[in-house]
Parts: sequence; structure tokens; C-alpha cells
Amino acid sequence: MSLHPLGALSTAPRHLPLLLRACHPEPAVAVTVLVTALAVMAGRGLAGSAAVAAAVLTGQLSVGWCNDAVDAHRDTACGRRDKPVATGGLPPRAAAAAAGAALALCVPLSLLSGVTAGGVHGAGVAAGWAYNLLLKRTVLSPIPYAVGFGSLPAFVTLGLHPSVWPAWWAMAAGALLGVAAHLANVLPDIDDDLASGVRGLPQRLGRPACRVLAPIVTLAALGVLIAGPPGGVRLDDWVLGAAATAATVLGTALPTASGSRWPFRAAIIGSTIAVALLLLRGADMA
Repeated sequence: MSLHPLGALSTAPRHLPLLLRACHPEPAVAVTVLVTALAVMAGRGLAGSAAVAAAVLTGQLSVGWCNDAVDAHRDTACGRRDKPVATGGLPPRAAAAAAGAALALCVPLSLLSGVTAGGVHGAGVAAGWAYNLLLKRTVLSPIPYAVGFGSLPAFVTLGLHPSVWPAWWAMAAGALLGVAAHLANVLPDIDDDLASGVRGLPQRLGRPACRVLAPIVTLAALGVLIAGPPGGVRLDDWVLGAAATAATVLGTALPTASGSRWPFRAAIIGSTIAVALLLLRGADMA
């Protein structure tokens, strides 16, 4: 499986529409927009926030394409019609080449924020690749999500001048939101995962347990974001916290058809509202 960036240049024009479908566009766009907004609120400025956006987007694209390239045979066997690689429209080597090209771009784009910030973001992206290549089949599967999401506030604040680490509650909330997203993301695919030998922690726990744990972990993140920052709890904290709780609980607790992506979309909605809480306290993060 070639990951050479030049391979992506030769295949991208022909496969571009399918590559866009295969990059996991919903989480890629959501994470990029939210982290960019966090960079703006933290005071990174126009150029700094643009650098954050470019680095995060390429990192997310690399992880998404890597996922589909690695899982090509499994997704085909499971009949995943939502994945171009599984339907045969996009060759696995094209997804792999695109993943390599995006990763190659992500490294210098991350370093635009400085060596320390770039290294932290690189570690987060590496965690995503480690999940795809190895850890998703083990009991350690939540760790890459915790590392990847927990590192994003640090990527933002370490790129400030002077460089500073974020407050503990920002990184803790990010890590919890990552674990919640992991739990919700696997809900539609648990049966297929088990049939194909993927036994991460959520698969071992089972669908009923994940439906309960996903909102609980999201609520824990919300609690950290409400109680952690200085200044006490405000009215907007309660309003946004209630909205995120409702979206998360309804998305994971209500019955859904097998293979439904709504639990994951609900996790994105809940996480988006949670990040809105973080944005409101952006000045307190650094």
C-alpha cells in the first residue's frame, strides 16, 4: 500500500469526488472549524488561526483517508455502501496516497505554529494513525481519541507569543469529548466490527453499555467545562450545558436503525455545544 505523496498527485484529479466522500468529511470539517474558532478566541490572530486551520484540516484528512485505506477489505466484506473504497469506486491505493500526501503537508503546516506546538499537534495526528493501524482492535482504542482531542487546546495556546500550556480543564475536556466521540462512532458498526475481528474497548463493552457511556462521558466533559474555569458558573453555561445534554442523550438513547450514523452526529452536536462553552472561556484557557 503506497503512501507516497506523488501517487496522490497522479490519482487525485480522477478520484477527487470520491476522495472527498472518503475523508470522513463531517468530523474533519467539524474539528477544523471548532479548533480554528478556538484559535481566534485565544488570540492567535488571522495568520495564526489560518495556520491552525490548515494544519488541523490536513491532519484530519490524513487520518480519515488512512482509516478507509486500512479498512478497505473489512468495509468491503461488511457491505459498507457509504464508503467509496468499499464499493470499489476508489482504489485503496488512492486513499492511501492521499493520506500520505495530507500527512506530508500537515507536518510543515503544524510547524508554522512553532516547534513545540507543531510537535504536540503531530503527536495528536500520530495517535489517529496509531488507532487506524493497530489500537482500534485492542482494549486501548479510546487512548488515541483522548490524546488527539486533548492535544488540540495545547496546539492552540503553545502557538501564542509567549507560548503557554492551556489550563488543565481545557485539555481534560478535550480528552473526554474525544472518548465520547469514539464510543458514539462505533455504535452503528459494533456487529460488523465483531464479525471482522475488531475488538476495541467499545466492541467488548457492547452496544447497550456504549449507549449509556457515551452521554455520561460527554456530560463529564461538560461538567469540567462548567466547573473548571475561574469566575463561577454563569447563565450561558447552564443554557448551553442543557442543550448539549439534550442532544447527546437523545442521540444515543433513542432507538435507531442498525447502521444509523445519528449517534455519532449527536455526539458532534453535543461536542460542538461543549466547545462553544470553551470558546466563551477562551481568554481563560491560556
